[in-house]
This record gives sequence, structure tokens and C-alpha cells, in this order.
Amino acid sequence: MDALTPRRLRLINQICWTLALCVAAIPFLFPFIWMVSSGLKSANEIFGSPSIVPRAWQWQNFVEVFSYQPFARQYFNSLYIALTVTAATLLVSSLAGYALARLRFAGSALIGLFLVSALMVPEEVTILPNFFMMRRVGFIDSHWPLILLPVFGPQGIMATFLMRQYFMAVPRELEEAGKMDGLSRFGVWWRIAVPLSRPALAAVAIITFLNSWNLFLEPLIFVSSLEKFTLPLALSNFTDPYGAPLWHLQLAATTLAVVPILIVYVIAQRQIVESFALSGVKG
Repeated sequence: MDALTPRRLRLINQICWTLALCVAAIPFLFPFIWMVSSGLKSANEIFGSPSIVPRAWQWQNFVEVFSYQPFARQYFNSLYIALTVTAATLLVSSLAGYALARLRFAGSALIGLFLVSALMVPEEVTILPNFFMMRRVGFIDSHWPLILLPVFGPQGIMATFLMRQYFMAVPRELEEAGKMDGLSRFGVWWRIAVPLSRPALAAVAIITFLNSWNLFLEPLIFVSSLEKFTLPLALSNFTDPYGAPLWHLQLAATTLAVVPILIVYVIAQRQIVESFALSGVKG
């Protein structure tokens, strides 16, 4: 038998790690597989003899979710709110993060302290004052609270500090070179800081999108019209006249709701890892 060469040892080590990771992934993948499988079953079969593969494939479940309630409209509501919140958060957090990282002005440290303190307050504590504030300006039963509160709330603050940490790691020499070429402070931010912070922007984008997509408490408090529901509220509304859940429809609708999250994460997962690795380099 030939001696194991370093190349063969690396190959064996890689195979062993791959097999170990596949086994470790089973507990995480099984609930997702069960959800998709149960969305293709009848209500009786879900609680019958357990099996992954449906005995009778109920493809009409995915059609019925759109006729049971305005699910297409609710799907669009979640999509456009998540995209709007993500775009606004990227703009606000990048501007605020750059200001905290580069500008020196009176009270900057105090502002940073207030922002950190705001992160320590649970959202459940501020939901009542936010409700009265939104009612005073006439935003109840609208999507405005679902857009404004995440952008200027704890999620926006967390995004700001992530951007601030990233901008702190950007060499000042690059900005000084831009100023020598005649760029204003805004031009330095737009032409130098923003292009260099793409990994951090990608991380902020996906985290913000996921948080907005999964938001449940705020829609429950601020939205009452069925046509204005977002997906988390819509999923809890698949019930029979007695209030019992229609599990086959709920699981089919949940499967459809997971698709955008999977697409966004698969596209940007490498950027997220890179951003978190670099955001702690300097600060």
C-alpha cells in the first residue's frame, strides 16, 4: 500500500469535513423539507401517518392560497415595503455612519452614546409611544409606520454602527487624495467611501430586508385592513370559520414566503461574512 501523500491527506480531510457538515445540516434542513412537503399534502394527511413524500400531491394548495384571501396583494405589500426600507436604510445609515466615523463636531460622542442607549430599549417598550405618534400624524392603517420605524429605529441604528465601523477601516489617505482632486465632503462619501463599502452595504441590505420581511408586531399594531396586510399577518389568517388553522394552506403560503429570503441570502451570503470580518478591524 502506497504511503499517504500530503495531497491525499488533504483530500481525505476535505471529504471527512464535508460528510460531517452534511450530517450536521440535517437538523436544520429537515424542518424546511417537512414544510415544503406538508404544503403539498391535504389537511388530513399532515396529521396522519408521518411521511416526507406526500401520498397524494395537492398542487392546488398553492393556487388556493391566492383565492382564500388577497395573498398576491399581501405578497406585494411585503415586497415593496422590504425594498423601500432597505433602500432608505442604506442611504441613511451610510450617511450617518460616515458622519460618525469622519466628522468631528460638538456633541458627536454624546450622540453616539444616545444611539447605543437606544439599542438597549426593547421594541415592545416603544411600541405604545410609536402608536400614539403615528395616530397623531394620521398614519394608522397605512404602511408608513412599517417604513419609517425600521429606518429610524433600532434596526437603522444597528445599520449605522455597522457602516461606521466599516468606514473607520477605510484609509484616510484615499479621502485626502479625493479632496486634493477637488471633491467636496459629499463627493468623497459618494465617489470613494460608498464604492469601498460595498461588502458592508450588502450586509446591511440583507439584514434589513430580512428584518422587514419578517416584521410581525408592527403590522399587527398599525395595520387593520386585510388588503394592507403583510405576509406575517397573512400567514396567520389562514383559518377556518372556527379559528382553527388550515395547516395545508399555511404551510403552502409559508413556502412561497420563504422564496425571496432564500434568493437574497444565496446571492449575498459571501458579502455578509466579509463585512462582519472587516467591520471589527478598527473602531
